[in-house]
Amino acid sequence: MSDTFKWKGNDVYTCRPHYSNEMMLKHLELINGVVNKKVEKKVGRGRNSKTVMVRKYQGMDTDVIDIISNSIEYYTEKMMNKSSIEFRDYQEDIINRGISVVNDRGFLYLGMEVRTGKTLTSLGICEGLGVENVLFITKKKAISSITEDSDKLCPSYVLFVINYESMHKLPNVKWDVIICDEAHGMGAFPKPSKRAKDIKGLISKTKARVILLSGTPTPESYCQMYHQVYGIPRNPFSEFKNFYRFCDKYAVVKQRKINGLMINDYSEGMESIIDAMKPYTINFSQKDAGFKVDTREHILEVEMSDLTYKLAAKLKKDLVVEGSEEVILADTPVKLMMKLHQMYSGTVKFESGASKILDLSKAQFIYDNFCTSKIGIFYKFKQELKALEEVYGDDLCTTLEEFNTTDKSIALQIVSGREGISLRKSDFLVYYNIDFSATSYWQSRDRMTTKERLESDVYWVFSKGGIEKEIYKAVTKKKDYTLSHFKRDLLTL
Repeated sequence: MSDTFKWKGNDVYTCRPHYSNEMMLKHLELINGVVNKKVEKKVGRGRNSKTVMVRKYQGMDTDVIDIISNSIEYYTEKMMNKSSIEFRDYQEDIINRGISVVNDRGFLYLGMEVRTGKTLTSLGICEGLGVENVLFITKKKAISSITEDSDKLCPSYVLFVINYESMHKLPNVKWDVIICDEAHGMGAFPKPSKRAKDIKGLISKTKARVILLSGTPTPESYCQMYHQVYGIPRNPFSEFKNFYRFCDKYAVVKQRKINGLMINDYSEGMESIIDAMKPYTINFSQKDAGFKVDTREHILEVEMSDLTYKLAAKLKKDLVVEGSEEVILADTPVKLMMKLHQMYSGTVKFESGASKILDLSKAQFIYDNFCTSKIGIFYKFKQELKALEEVYGDDLCTTLEEFNTTDKSIALQIVSGREGISLRKSDFLVYYNIDFSATSYWQSRDRMTTKERLESDVYWVFSKGGIEKEIYKAVTKKKDYTLSHFKRDLLTL
């Protein structure tokens, strides 16, 4: 806690990224209690001796003690400010219903579509529950926007916000409510993901009530619901000891042939799964909120360098490209699909694991056409970020904090940036590349939408003769782009 800023002419500690004002104040008061702890000390001799109170820890830096004191005053004042948030009528209704569901059943699934305000609604539910400590678990890039919302709301409880990957760093606090953002990320099956296991362990340890948030609770299969709720004691599927027994009742199990082996396919879940969840769920759509969103999509094509097309053609023909130091190997259909996906956008990952920028055509095209605008850029592969940084220089950032406080454009990886963040300050969204996932397509393209901004322009930058346009055709039909699609398209690439 070393960063400071000036307030009323005094140094004050900057709020930690995952702390709300409430949590920061509590943290500072704890530190203040330690540095200013006093103990009795006997001074003098004989009849002249007396007992006085002295600091237990001598030699403390007085400047640090002053900053702690100033910081407590600052965050106390922040806490005294009234809420600047006014809930919409539908949010008030959902808050009231949500409080009843949590009290009656122990958990709530808030299935509110993107931009309808599910984060603030969940925080409002916690306020109505009259709890003391709330844990909000989300994606790393969403932390700052959630703490900002909390600070505007000024709730009576202490809110702690952290990303899923950092749960092992959680303080030893008895959480009253745990909010799991983008809960569909725990929906992997047939085996639970590490994230789902971690949440289950945390619920078991704290006995906390739970609020699950997602705009797309089951994006690919109804069976994705099982591991989202299996760690909650009173969930409607608690009678089943594992996913396989759950499927005995709730899934149509089929067999598929993969690599010559017959395996069970559990993806066809029955609609009765959603029926079983109805008492625990509040759904709300953009249409319910009165949104009439107009997202205009534009496809732009870029001529890549001759080198890119030559390398792609050789790889398709020989399945290997050998250089003086590195090798591009595509000895399986999956590897060929991935390598061509990278190369047509100007980068490649070699067999050694090293990556390289092959072609700056896409990055330069984006800069030439959008450099006068403040935009959000989505990329897929890490090396694509380096290509953008090479062209944009200091005009590009990768954090929401910097994006929201400067004129810089922002670059985000599609999967990490598709959920839980708002790019409302963007003039446009521009896609350097496209993901195979239909979920990524539908979620990420809506990042600019707000209640006040229902029109947006999205630009897709595809290479001429590349694979991106074929991927686009699949995901716009709500289908993931798969190997079977690629094998069909390879004949025309």
